[in-house]
Amino acid sequence: MHNDEFTVTNEYWQAIIHNDSTYDDKFFYAVKSTGIFCRPSCKSRIPNKNNVRIFLKAEQALHENFRPCKRCKPNGLTLPNEEWVEQIKEYIQKHYCDVLTLDLLAEICHGSPYHLQRTFKKIVGISPIEYIQQFRIKKATEYLSHTNQSIMEISTDVGIENPEYFATLFKKKTGFTPTEYRKKNGIKEV
Repeated sequence: MHNDEFTVTNEYWQAIIHNDSTYDDKFFYAVKSTGIFCRPSCKSRIPNKNNVRIFLKAEQALHENFRPCKRCKPNGLTLPNEEWVEQIKEYIQKHYCDVLTLDLLAEICHGSPYHLQRTFKKIVGISPIEYIQQFRIKKATEYLSHTNQSIMEISTDVGIENPEYFATLFKKKTGFTPTEYRKKNGIKEV
């Protein structure tokens, strides 16, 4: 355990899960899986207790490379929008095969869906949902070019459960159906 890190006691955990603002000046909690730290009163999703670290000062969390939450702004700190969007992109790239919605991304990244949509589009030039689609199609082109997986398997592997929707989206983004794309790249359909 680091010198500036404290155990997640039952008292701290209860303050976190009940968003108890009376603890806001007593400690901050960081979530290892998101890299974000918050005030106990933060209304973000309740984290997995095993992923929580406790700090008495915001500066300690910053020193450990945790970033301030966009929602609760611990200690008056805010993460620059560019860094926040980069975190969101990294999350999408790691979890593209999961169900991803604007609301879920906003909750995980500690912001509102409206702010996330507006900020992401301003910085990246496309919406978060468009970015997810582009990333999934990019991954699908890699699978189509380098594997013998069926189109249905690839669709599922890139997070699109409906193969018909996958084929429609793929053609919209690339100009080819998945089968045409695979033939163009010299791999026979399984």
